[in-house]
Amino acid sequence: MVFTMSWYLLIFGVLLPSCYAHTDFFTSIGHMTDLINTEKDLVTSLKDYIKAEESKLEQIKKWAEKLDKLTETATKDPEGFLGHPVNAFKLMKRLNTEWSELENLVLKDMSDGFISNMTIQRQYFPNDEDQTGAAKALLRLQDTYNLDTDTLSKGNLPGVKHKTFLTAEDCFELGKIAYTESDYYHTELWMEQALKQLDDGEVSSIDKVSVLDYLSYAVYQQGGLDKAMTLTKQLLELDPEHQRANGNMKYFEYIMTKEKEANKSFAKTNDEAEEESKTQKKGPSKDYLPERQKYERLCRGEGVKMTPRRQRKLFCRYYNGNRHPKYILGPVKQEDEWDSPRIVRFHEIISDEEIETVKELAKPRLSRATVHDPQTGKLTTAHYRVSKSAWLSGYENPVVARINSRIQDLTGLDVSTAEELQVANYGVGGQYEPHFDFGRKDEPDAFKELGTGNRIATWLFYMSDVAAGGATVFPEVGASVWPKKGTAVFWYNLFPSGEGDYSTRHAACPVLVGNKWVSNKWIHERGQEFRRRCSLSEFE
Repeated sequence: MVFTMSWYLLIFGVLLPSCYAHTDFFTSIGHMTDLINTEKDLVTSLKDYIKAEESKLEQIKKWAEKLDKLTETATKDPEGFLGHPVNAFKLMKRLNTEWSELENLVLKDMSDGFISNMTIQRQYFPNDEDQTGAAKALLRLQDTYNLDTDTLSKGNLPGVKHKTFLTAEDCFELGKIAYTESDYYHTELWMEQALKQLDDGEVSSIDKVSVLDYLSYAVYQQGGLDKAMTLTKQLLELDPEHQRANGNMKYFEYIMTKEKEANKSFAKTNDEAEEESKTQKKGPSKDYLPERQKYERLCRGEGVKMTPRRQRKLFCRYYNGNRHPKYILGPVKQEDEWDSPRIVRFHEIISDEEIETVKELAKPRLSRATVHDPQTGKLTTAHYRVSKSAWLSGYENPVVARINSRIQDLTGLDVSTAEELQVANYGVGGQYEPHFDFGRKDEPDAFKELGTGNRIATWLFYMSDVAAGGATVFPEVGASVWPKKGTAVFWYNLFPSGEGDYSTRHAACPVLVGNKWVSNKWIHERGQEFRRRCSLSEFE
């Protein structure tokens, strides 16, 4: 049984497709599902190994019990026992042959099959980059959705199906990863959570000394000298000989003495010094994204709300694609999501069967999503886009061709010059930070290699519901569009004059709970000359 299962898993490992080799697992939930099957196979192999070891021990146990009875009788009257010639023969046989066989059984390594399988499967395992990426995703979710560490640790998230929690060791690891990134804000949060769970009595492989070591330094790095000294004293109470803590304590005392002297020289009162310390607010470090706060508020559903007067101008309708023959008798459901820029949603525009076909076509070729480098105009991976994507051509499958045709019929735009259908699957905390779909004037080489002009419009299919998070938001105007399976949204990136509409800057919010699949069509200028005529006004 063990041999058969190991051989099966050996074959399974060898025949794994090359596309499953490590390629940033954390950026795609679709690819992470393969890891669940891999782990299940490893557990099956492990259970077979355990059965083999149990069977081996059972044989040894029976042999020991049999000999225990035999030797107990023999040692009471050795001469009388050996006076029987059969007993004498069997003693010779046992010591010469059977004990050697038992030795071989004891020395037999039953783990060969399991170890071989582990070796094969290990090449498909996530690596340190994946673990770090997943940890950063949790920190991103914490900031974006204003989650406190206790809520995240207990797994109290909206819409979860399989509730789980973080151990003190997990919290410690999150803090360590933040520490290696010099992110002392999150280091403090997660080391404090680890310490809290240890104080509450959680049994863990980590100890308070290790937690306090990181925590005290992270607090000091953020200007909390008094608190850092208090934490270091707690550490030294647990381990008086801790070399680094003793060194830090001397250094903290030296810094505090210097600060007191400086305060006296500038004649600052204690009240003034205390007031200054209060003004030093802790928080995530400032980054490259100017609209970070507005973007995250929109992701939480707290952004700009449209006035009632503007809302009254938004309608739902049955749309026939400007009297397109296909849709005169069977119009589609269309809803206004926003007025300026005009964003419309098409309901029930892609079927579940079509979605599954698109996903099955895309999944084997999903790779880390790329963006256009504004300097070179070439595609490159970016940390601000956490997803995997694939490109599907209309000629490779009739479903894709039908989808392309549907987009053309409903938009009235020529899709023969559009980019291929891009399918994206977002990973842990998957997101795409605020960006423009069109090329700006300072990006002269954007889409140059395509020879089809700028991206005039964007069509975006939602191919899954998302339990929490994952909205498409427009920070410039305060619009939030939430995923709904089977729908699609459409907007123009360029004015009729050809100038870019900067209000279309948008983002895909981090997925808090669930799995997000989308596909999009970027439609280009070439071929639209008589379908969407130019305007003489720059902003028309």
